[in-house]
Amino acid sequence: MSFPYRLIATDLDGTLLRADESISERTREALAAATAAGAAHIVVTGRAVPWTRHILDDLGYRGLAVCGQGAQVYHAGEHRLLTSLTLDRQLAGLALAKIEAELGPVFLAASRDGLDGDVLVGPGYRVQEGPLPYVFLQDTAEVWAAPLTKLYIQHPELDDDTLATKAREVVGALVDVVVAGPNIVEILPLGLSKATGLSLAARRLGVKKTETIAFGDMPNDIPMFGWASHGVAMANAHRDLKAVADEVTTSNEEDGIAVVLERLLGAA
Repeated sequence: MSFPYRLIATDLDGTLLRADESISERTREALAAATAAGAAHIVVTGRAVPWTRHILDDLGYRGLAVCGQGAQVYHAGEHRLLTSLTLDRQLAGLALAKIEAELGPVFLAASRDGLDGDVLVGPGYRVQEGPLPYVFLQDTAEVWAAPLTKLYIQHPELDDDTLATKAREVVGALVDVVVAGPNIVEILPLGLSKATGLSLAARRLGVKKTETIAFGDMPNDIPMFGWASHGVAMANAHRDLKAVADEVTTSNEEDGIAVVLERLLGAA
């Protein structure tokens, strides 16, 4: 049995993972069959390594993963960072000041750099319930004390899409602003995306973009879809991602990745 792509790139939240952070047996089996047929599977996630590592270990995943919205290329088998790009803190502070001058105060969180970098959460920031650890800060000035991969912002009144659009209008020449999930608007180094991280990892694997199929659900997956040969949006995906996808599969709760992989394996 062969497979038409050499690389399968999957987002995690809303794509590979179900709402309870589990991966279905059907999806595990479909990925195993595709890799047995010669494809490599690579996780490409907005999560930084500390929030990704336990999932990769549970999968028995030994290869490369792109984490932190493309900032980190991580070797899961060796538990080490191969590349890591940080957010310029002076530039990020300037961008944040400009956003708040235009839109009013925002709630702030941040992801520290490194294999064990903490996620820092400031007053008012709404954290999604679940097992992922974070450190609460009384004083957001502490955010700037060590290297960061990214900032997270929330607004007391504006929804995610409006906040990201307005922030991009104000600071788009300084940093990138993306919607990565519900209540997750991120400030990233300018030019950084899942596509830049995926291209680095693919080069290490000796795989071309024309040999890559990608799965995702949010606007931060748009660059990855632009880079890959074939982009598959989940049924639960954001409308902006569906608009640029080559196809739409079933939802993450309905084995959307497996549906596509099984079809491709059956056609091979």
